[in-house]
Amino acid sequence: MGGSRAQFNKPHKSRFSSKSSRNLHKTSLKDKHRIAKSERNLAKGARAARNQRNKMLRDQKRAAVLKEKRALSSSTSPPRVMVLFGLSASADVHSLADDLLKLLSPDRSNGAEPPTVASPDYKLRITVLKAPHGDLPSCVEMAKVADLIAFVASADSSCDEGAFDYIDSFGSQCLSVFRSLGFPSTVVFIRDLPTELRRRNDSKKICTSSLAGEFPEDCKFYPADTKDELHKFLWLLKEQRLTMPHWRNRCPYLMSQKVDMLVDDQSSGRCTLLLTGYLRVHSLSVNQLVHIAGAGDYQLKKIEILNDPCPLNAKKKTDAMELDDVLDVQVIRSVHPDPSTQEPLVVENVPDPLAGEQTWPTEAEMAEADKTQKEKQLKQRKLPRGTSAYQAAWILDNTDDEGSASDSETGDGMVLDETEVIPGQEGAKGSDFDDDQASLSFKDVDEETENDSVMMEGENLTREQIEDDIKKIKEAHAEDEEFPDEVDTPLDVPARKRFAKYRGLKSFRTSSWDPKESLPPDYARIFAFDNFAKTQKHVERALTMEQEDRDDCISAGQYARLHINEVPTLVASKLCALAETIPVIASGLLQHESKMSVLHFSIKKHEMYDSPIKAKEELVFHVGFRQFVARPIFSTDNISSDKHKMERFLHAGRFSIASIYAPICFPPLPLIVLKSVEGAATAVAAVGALRSVDPDRIILKKIILTGYPQRVSKLKASVRYMFHNPEDVRWFKPVEVWTKCGRRGRVKEPVGTHGMVSSGWTP
Repeated sequence: MGGSRAQFNKPHKSRFSSKSSRNLHKTSLKDKHRIAKSERNLAKGARAARNQRNKMLRDQKRAAVLKEKRALSSSTSPPRVMVLFGLSASADVHSLADDLLKLLSPDRSNGAEPPTVASPDYKLRITVLKAPHGDLPSCVEMAKVADLIAFVASADSSCDEGAFDYIDSFGSQCLSVFRSLGFPSTVVFIRDLPTELRRRNDSKKICTSSLAGEFPEDCKFYPADTKDELHKFLWLLKEQRLTMPHWRNRCPYLMSQKVDMLVDDQSSGRCTLLLTGYLRVHSLSVNQLVHIAGAGDYQLKKIEILNDPCPLNAKKKTDAMELDDVLDVQVIRSVHPDPSTQEPLVVENVPDPLAGEQTWPTEAEMAEADKTQKEKQLKQRKLPRGTSAYQAAWILDNTDDEGSASDSETGDGMVLDETEVIPGQEGAKGSDFDDDQASLSFKDVDEETENDSVMMEGENLTREQIEDDIKKIKEAHAEDEEFPDEVDTPLDVPARKRFAKYRGLKSFRTSSWDPKESLPPDYARIFAFDNFAKTQKHVERALTMEQEDRDDCISAGQYARLHINEVPTLVASKLCALAETIPVIASGLLQHESKMSVLHFSIKKHEMYDSPIKAKEELVFHVGFRQFVARPIFSTDNISSDKHKMERFLHAGRFSIASIYAPICFPPLPLIVLKSVEGAATAVAAVGALRSVDPDRIILKKIILTGYPQRVSKLKASVRYMFHNPEDVRWFKPVEVWTKCGRRGRVKEPVGTHGMVSSGWTP
C-alpha cells in the first residue's frame, strides 16, 4: 500500500541523543542543505587535491619521456650502441652487421671504416659492435656500454638427436653474465629461416617459443634474412625508447672510437693518453677524476670538443679521408683544469702517528703509574710471545679451588694461572714450558696459514705435481663442506703453539670483540667513513646538480677528446692495441671513488663453474666499469651478529661475503668474477653485487677441536685424541666443551700422559 497510507513506525528514542539531533526538526530545509554542503565540499576538496597532484605527476612523467625521446632522435644525442651477440657458433654476426650498415649507409664500402654511421633517412645514428664468440672478457666489456643487445640465433642449429639447440654453452654463460650486469633493451634476430612460407613460419614459432624464457618479457623477435625485414626493424628502432641498467646512469662515461698516445719524455716512462668519442649520460668536468677500464684512475690534462664526424643532417658530403684530416686539426673549444679546484688523485691515507697522543701526564699520575707497574711485576703471568694486553685480558684466571691446589703442587707451568714469582726459584718453575715457549714463533704459524690459503706460484712444477695440488684442493673442499671448521690437532706440534692466535669464545654471537684490536700500522692507510650512507647521499645529491652552464664541463652527447695525464707508457701502448678489438671505456669518478678501503660483496658461485674456489685465490673482479685483480676472503653473512665466520672455500648454492682491498665504490653495483687459467679459456667463477664499504667488519677464523669419548658417566666423560699431551689440556682448560647433541661442560683435568681429557657436564 502506497501514498499517505503507508505504514510508518515510530523511531527508537535515545536517551543520549545530542542537542543538535534533538533540534534537527526545527531546522529549515534550506539550512539543512547548507550544513550538508559544507561537509561535502570538504571531502570533495581533498579528493580534488589528490586528483590534481596525480595529474601533475603524470604530466611530469609524460614530459620527461617526451624529452628523452626527442633527445634520442635529435642531432645532439650520441649514437646508439648496438652489440650483435651470437647465441651459438653457427650464428653469423659479421654478415648481419654488414647488411645493417649497408642499409643505413648505402654509400659505405666494405673497407676498414668506423662502425658508427648516420642515416638521414631513418633519422638515426648507430654504432654496431660485433661480440667475438668465445672471448668472454670482450663480451663483458661490450655489454657494459650497450644500449641495445641484439642476440642472433640461427634457425639451422640442432643437436644430433634432432632437438633444436639455439644456445651453446658459451652463449648460456654470457647470458648469465648479462643478467647479472642488468639487461639493457634487447631484441633477437632469427637468421637462416627456410624460404618456403609455411616452413618459415613454423621454424620461427619454434625458435621463439624455445628462446622466450631466456630473455625479458619485452624482448621482441625479428626475422633478419632479407633487406625488407631489416628495414622494418630499423623503423621500429627509431621510435623505440631504450632502457639501460640503473648503475650506468650514475656517472658519465665515454666509449672510445680512437685511442692515441703522446710521449713527452721518454725517460719518465709516462705519457698522455688520448681517448676520442662521444660523452654519454651526464656532463663531465675537467676537474674530475676518470677511470680507464683495466688501467686505473687518472687526472685530466684537458678536454677538447671536436666537430661531430657523423652528423645526422650533413649539409654537404665530404670524402671520409678529407673529413678525418679536418677533424684531426679542428678543435671547437678546449677546457683546462683549475689547479685550485681539481680533485687530487689520493689513493691511500697518510696516518698521523701522533693522532692518538694526549696531554702530558702530571707528576701524581706518573707516580701512580709507577706504583701500579711495581705491583704488576710482583704478580705476573706467563703468556705466549707477541700476546697483546687486550689478548691477555681474555685469558681467564683460575678460580677453581680444587684445580688451583693441584696445579700448584705439580708445578707444570700452566700459563693461564697467575703465580707469584719467588726469587731464587724463578728458573725452576715452568722450565719445561719455557723451552717450548722459546721455540714459539708466530712467523711459523703465519706461514702455515698462508700455505693453506694461497696456491704455490712462480715455481716450475711438473704435471704430476700440479695434478696432486688440484687433487688436494678438491679433497680439502669436500672435507670443508662436510665437516666445516673441524680441525685435527697435529701430532708433531703442541696445540698451544699451533693455535696460539686463537681465542675461546663462549658465544660466537654475543661475545664482545674490539674491531680495532691488534691492527697493523698499515691498516691506517685505508679510508673509513663515520656514516657511509650519509656520505653516499651527499655525493649523489651533488651529482644531480646541473653542470650544463659551468665553464669546466662538457655536456653529454658532445664529441670530445680526453687528454689523460701521467699514464704509464706500457699501459697506454696496450690500450692502443686493445682498442682495435674492443672499445676502451673512460668513466668519470664520483667523490672519494679513487680512495682505497675494504669492500664487501654478496657473491654466489656460478652454476657452470665446477672447480673449487679457495680463499685468497687470485680472481678478476668486474665492478661496474672497474676491472681489477684481487684475492678475496670469504665469510658468512650473520644478520644477528657483528662477527662473521671466515670460510676457506666458496661453496656452491649459497651466498657468501667476499671482502677485498679496492677503491671505494657506491652501491648498488653488479659484480662479475672471472677466473683465468693458464692454457684454458677465461670462465665465470661467481656473480654478485656490492654490499657495503666497511673496514671495521669483523671476520674471524673459527676452528673446532674434536675428540672421541672413551668412557661416559652421568656427569663425567673421558675424551681422547682431542689433545696429545697434558700441557695442552691445561692450556685449553678455560674453554667450554660441547657435544653435537647440545650438552655442554668444562675440562676438568688431564688423564694419563697422552692428552686424554676428563670433562664434566653441566647437569
